[in-house]
Amino acid sequence: MFSTEQHNYLLALAREAVCAAVRQGRQLVREADGVDAGLREPLGAFVTLTKHGELRGCIGYTEPLFPLYETIIRGGTAAALQDPRFSPVAPHELDDLRMEISVLSPLRRATPDEVIVGTHGLVVEQGRARGLLLPQVPLEWGWQRDEFLAHTCRKAGLALDAWQRTATLYTFTAEVFSEE
Repeated sequence: MFSTEQHNYLLALAREAVCAAVRQGRQLVREADGVDAGLREPLGAFVTLTKHGELRGCIGYTEPLFPLYETIIRGGTAAALQDPRFSPVAPHELDDLRMEISVLSPLRRATPDEVIVGTHGLVVEQGRARGLLLPQVPLEWGWQRDEFLAHTCRKAGLALDAWQRTATLYTFTAEVFSEE
């Protein structure tokens, strides 16, 4: 979907956004004029930060609310400072962080049987509760479909079997790329 050049631009942009947030406490501003037209399209995306192979922050948007480049800026900033699972990233950690970007397809309502581990990301929704796991997560943990569904329910704060009862499921695919 995106070229190597576009991948590199977005990864550099994510790093720049994280550094600006951590060092200066501000969100990076980038004018659209100098950005590749393909990166100005509204798309959902997540920015994942890892440190020595461990998750350090992951925030993004499932809906195409902003141009992709802006989604990356916002996601990187939030992943560094606002992921409620972690303390904010400190300046001394910046050199140890690795950026990963997942650009999402639109959400599609699905049944449990339609969920393909390794291909689909998953959103489980029930009332105001909502949990999301990216497509790479079940592969990293070696989960089968039922485990993927249960862990996504857990992330939403629901019973592990909510996917079998009243929860609504959505799948999506993602183009995932990261710093080497």
